[in-house]
Amino acid sequence: MVDVLSRIPVDALRVFETAARLLSFTRAAEALGMSQAAVSWRIRDLEQRLDRALFVRGVRQVSLTPEGERLATAAIEAMTLLRRAVADVVEADQGVLAITTLQTLATQWLATRLGSFQLDNPDLAVRVDTSPTLSMLGADGLDVALRFGSGQWLGLGLGLGLESRFLMPAVFTPLCTSAMRDRLDLQTPADLKRAHLVGEPNEWAAWFAAAEVAPADTAPPPRLTADNQAMEVAAALGDQGVALGSPILYAREIERGLLVRPFNQTVALAEGYWICYPPARRLTPKIARFRDWLLDTARADPAVVAGARLAGREVGEIGG
Repeated sequence: MVDVLSRIPVDALRVFETAARLLSFTRAAEALGMSQAAVSWRIRDLEQRLDRALFVRGVRQVSLTPEGERLATAAIEAMTLLRRAVADVVEADQGVLAITTLQTLATQWLATRLGSFQLDNPDLAVRVDTSPTLSMLGADGLDVALRFGSGQWLGLGLGLGLESRFLMPAVFTPLCTSAMRDRLDLQTPADLKRAHLVGEPNEWAAWFAAAEVAPADTAPPPRLTADNQAMEVAAALGDQGVALGSPILYAREIERGLLVRPFNQTVALAEGYWICYPPARRLTPKIARFRDWLLDTARADPAVVAGARLAGREVGEIGG
């Protein structure tokens, strides 16, 4: 059987993949260090060899034909796999694991456990980035991401995304100091109408509904919200009110008596926390070691297990 790739120069496929990914001959030329004319010639030669158009040329932009989209999907995935394979062979940073994560998850759960991973993996240095920007991983030097969401993240290109494994659920319950609980004399959930609430109004509404508190008996809308849970719970720690927080992420503070749960009612969101990485890198040693350690650590955490049971999820399940 004749190999259909034998009549197609590999360089032409590389040029096509770059142009298809960027949807621009000009930007492809810049990325490849070629002239725009050379890019255009290579793609036209490829189209002639395949006897079909791959791009629709516009005045200022190009778009893919249906045939071009099918070839681009395969070409982008193949080139991504090839780039990662080559990088894994020659890259100099195999001794560094770069993680991007959310600030609250990093400070409240991950940071207190990373020491055991480093003891078990003395050959790896760990770098943690808590930027709120969602990284596409790989291109910016980051290896894995701990993200909040549904477990589905599309990547750059045509439908290429990230592989994700479920880490822990997003659960919340009222948290406050014991002094605040006693001062407000919190006996029933409806007593929270006397409290200064901290957190998202829709989450408080969901909690009151789960606690079977009639809307007429609920507290006024929260007077303080923040862009991350850490800031909201910090207000509760400062005796400034009652905040909704995760009994998983704040298990240490609860155990030490710094925070109390005046009521046991806990609500689970549909979203959760996931560990994500490019599918082509799932077997990269440093990523595989960290993923397996992280999931094992989550499975050993009673608070995570209880929360996952409440959410109807299983630690380690594949997203999608």
